[in-house]
Amino acid sequence: MKKNTEFNNSLFSGFSEPDRQQIDKALAQVAQIPDDAHYYRPKGVEVAAILMDFNVDLSTILAAILSDPRLAQLNPQPNIKELFGATVAALVKDVNWLNTITVYSLEMTDQPNQTEILRRMLLSMTQDVRAVLIKLAFRIKRLRGLPRESYEVRRFIAQETLDIYAPIANRMGIHQLKWELEDMAFRYLKPQSYLRIAKSLNDNRAARENCVQRFIGLLKETLAEVGIVAEISGRPKHIYSIWKKMQRKQLDIDELYDLLAVRVIVDNLGNCYAALGIVHSHWQTIPKEFDDYIANPKENGYQSLHTVILDPDGNRIEVQIRTRAMHEFAELGVAAHWSYKEGGKHDAAIEKNISSLRKLLESKDDDDALGENFRNELFHDRVYVLTPKGQLIDLVKNSTPLDFAYAIHTEIGHRCRGAKVNGRIVPLTYTLKSGEQVEILTVKDGGPNRNWIDLNLGYLKSSAAISRVKSWFKNQQQTQNIASGKTILDKESQRLGVKTPNLTELARHFKQADADKLL
Repeated sequence: MKKNTEFNNSLFSGFSEPDRQQIDKALAQVAQIPDDAHYYRPKGVEVAAILMDFNVDLSTILAAILSDPRLAQLNPQPNIKELFGATVAALVKDVNWLNTITVYSLEMTDQPNQTEILRRMLLSMTQDVRAVLIKLAFRIKRLRGLPRESYEVRRFIAQETLDIYAPIANRMGIHQLKWELEDMAFRYLKPQSYLRIAKSLNDNRAARENCVQRFIGLLKETLAEVGIVAEISGRPKHIYSIWKKMQRKQLDIDELYDLLAVRVIVDNLGNCYAALGIVHSHWQTIPKEFDDYIANPKENGYQSLHTVILDPDGNRIEVQIRTRAMHEFAELGVAAHWSYKEGGKHDAAIEKNISSLRKLLESKDDDDALGENFRNELFHDRVYVLTPKGQLIDLVKNSTPLDFAYAIHTEIGHRCRGAKVNGRIVPLTYTLKSGEQVEILTVKDGGPNRNWIDLNLGYLKSSAAISRVKSWFKNQQQTQNIASGKTILDKESQRLGVKTPNLTELARHFKQADADKLL
């Protein structure tokens, strides 16, 4: 027990004394959980330890500790809101939901649209982006414990990680987590490929490191001559990304020439481009390999200058140049927004970079605004629901069961007479929420109701569904008009005592497409 206390004191030493008291209070809650030698799922304090590498705030650490699944065993269960406040309680609720959702299936691997909708659903249903960060840390810990699981469980968890959680980490700009998620998942899915690449990297490690160190020494000296102070280091290439490049380019690992990489961190934006100029003037470059992600940031906010040079021995070396703030964001992504700084202040430069993801900087430290921005910035116009078979359906916000029915199939919409949401009968005007399961009740024959296209009644939100209902009535009216036209023509022909004319010839004479158009 004393050993654990010393470990925790060391782990959370970056927090102030009042904050550590809150952490101790959270640890006291999980300390009540009975010991179980056979329990090997992630524990809250282990997840919190992973998150400390991201310098997250107190609320995130408390929520990670208190999201320990074993807390459900306690009777009575702790009142987290009363003990730690509404923000931590809401975070714990979100993390617990993310840890228990079971929508994913291995069949989704071959259905990229379904995996994308699931990623969006998970993000849209989470009240606070910090809950997603905690969930990603839970997944890291889960992957680290996979050797004790069966082959089927290892394969499922690894594939789900590659399909759902690694892309979410990438979208949030948290590359530090993304790379570990990808590499560990890849290790379980394709162990032979993983080991072969790892062995090749290890066998050539000494030669690569010597080459990189020589280049670093030359570059540092060259930059110093013009007064640019830079932090330069070798950048590891990650196994999964190497394998993807091998697949994409149809090359063996021995044929890849860009496994050497260097990162240059300077103190301001001007020196980024100044350093780039130095690199390009002293080494031969490969023009097609140059990317300016500072002027044109990636969608997740990533900024850096990328270029590839040839050293005197003909080795290709990738050089990345960025400021300290850009580097913080590249590694931590949105997690940088809650970096624990002395005095509780945030780096304005880091916050500025976050804006391209979900404009989180607008919320500053206001938890309510933060959650609202996170939910609404990217997903404000969408809702994600499930069919009884688990298929994910992407709808516009405020959609109804009737919108859902038409999204499944036009005929399902036309014959819809009722709906169940999560097994409960609801009116057709019910507003659907992300994560709900919807079942449509239909009749064998029939059509839509004219009330459905009355916008004031709230049956339909989707313009596509409204258009289908209008088309149905238009077609019905056309059918009735054709029948009425034929009846009138027959009656008039009988009254006049003449033979019914050839409608095809008449239509041609009056330049109509067919007889139905004529009638």
